[in-house]
Amino acid sequence: METIAALVPEGARVLDLGCGDGALLDYLQRTRGCSGYGIEIADANVLACVQRGVNVIQLNLEEGLAMFDDASFDVVLQIDTLQHLRNAEVMLRETVRVGRVGVVAFPNFAHWPNRLSILKGRMPVTKRLPYQWYDTPNIRVGTHADLGVLAERNGLQVQDSFGIQDGAVVRFAPNLRAGTSVYKLTR
Repeated sequence: METIAALVPEGARVLDLGCGDGALLDYLQRTRGCSGYGIEIADANVLACVQRGVNVIQLNLEEGLAMFDDASFDVVLQIDTLQHLRNAEVMLRETVRVGRVGVVAFPNFAHWPNRLSILKGRMPVTKRLPYQWYDTPNIRVGTHADLGVLAERNGLQVQDSFGIQDGAVVRFAPNLRAGTSVYKLTR
């Protein structure tokens, strides 16, 4: 959470897509003086956001972000959300349309323990990918390198990219050495 928060300027207006229980937005409000909204679909998570004092809009991200104007927010966060969406390319473009900067983080399927599991003939089950193949909420898997290609294909600029492993930033070989991939994108 701290590594992602460091990518958000103090006092920024933030939109957190798939905000879950609102913990990250709450953290940004308390520690960095940010304001903004979370977008969440699950009733229990919407309630948790309200209980935390986080502004939340109940919305299905598959429907897009048409309710927001261009550059409505300083930063749009998409943390552990992209792998759950069918319209990943659209939501990636929408992230940087609605925000001056988009921060996208997701489980890196190319992390070495995942590769080892595949070599053994099994789908990986790890801290970052904790589900069996038959009950996962993820509808897609991606690698650190894949998001860079997807961003380029959609005309987006990569301001920064790195991995996170056990809370530490991984800049050398993040595709191999990090369980989480992070990209900071602009138009």
